[in-house]
Amino acid sequence: MGDGVFSTVLRASPTGAQLAVRQIEADGEARGVVQINHGLAEHGGRYERFARFLATRGYHAVVHDTRGHGLTTAPDALPREFARENGDRKVIGDIDAIHDLVAETHPNLPVICFGHSLGGTLALNYAETRPDRIAGLAVWNANLEAGLMGRLGQAILAAETMLIGSDVPSVMLPKLTFQTWAKSVRNARTEFDWLSRDPAEVDAYIADPECGWDANVSMWKDIFRLLYRGGGSIDRLPKDLPVHLVGGQSDPATENGKAVAALSKRMKAAGMTRVDLLLLPDTRHETLQELNRNEAMTGFADWADKVVAGRTGSG
Repeated sequence: MGDGVFSTVLRASPTGAQLAVRQIEADGEARGVVQINHGLAEHGGRYERFARFLATRGYHAVVHDTRGHGLTTAPDALPREFARENGDRKVIGDIDAIHDLVAETHPNLPVICFGHSLGGTLALNYAETRPDRIAGLAVWNANLEAGLMGRLGQAILAAETMLIGSDVPSVMLPKLTFQTWAKSVRNARTEFDWLSRDPAEVDAYIADPECGWDANVSMWKDIFRLLYRGGGSIDRLPKDLPVHLVGGQSDPATENGKAVAALSKRMKAAGMTRVDLLLLPDTRHETLQELNRNEAMTGFADWADKVVAGRTGSG
């Protein structure tokens, strides 16, 4: 599947970052491009299987390491943070830079903006910022329902900023997120079983030095800004924008899919007419690394085929 090269190149972003980018060409004539945004504390290399699958279905795939992650570097950011200032804006600017790359290398092809977890939050924020540039939006396993607990998180981060600074890992946020989610899995074999039921995928995540780390206070503060901005600006999306929402019914990070369903409800209440919601039984957080990943990837490609049918591209 997808026999092309999936190697890393660097792309300069107007934000100052050097973005580590991986691409794979579609097998045969291309139908469109899927621009992938990965989750927190991982990197784009973990999406090779998905990218190769998309290639077999006629899609170019491109994924970059988000600021603070993987091989991407920026002069205004330490590892594990987006930037010392305005990181929430710069991380979206980087997505736009990748879209420029896509427009240069694959002009006149429709682009679907895809994101998993934090990447889903970034994809939604990007879609709200530049809806003219995408043909479809896919938000998988993302919790945009921060609510009062999110405000508590922001208050904790403000306190940590005063006590320990913003350029060090948060002490409390991992306890409220990753560690809490780990405790939700009965008879867990590892602290990351909440990610997937597939032991091989969990072990690969644990063995990867670029995965599972604790984000700086600064990055968490930017994440909360993106959560509230993205979740609160749905009315900026075109009413006819095709949206693909996926959640796992055993994913503690999205309240077992309830947060994904809530986003779907809010989008429809805002007048959006092409919102597809899929809640997968028994599925944990990383759908693309789950036991039923082939079913999920096929469902996405089938949806993408409908999106790009008759489209001539996006700028």
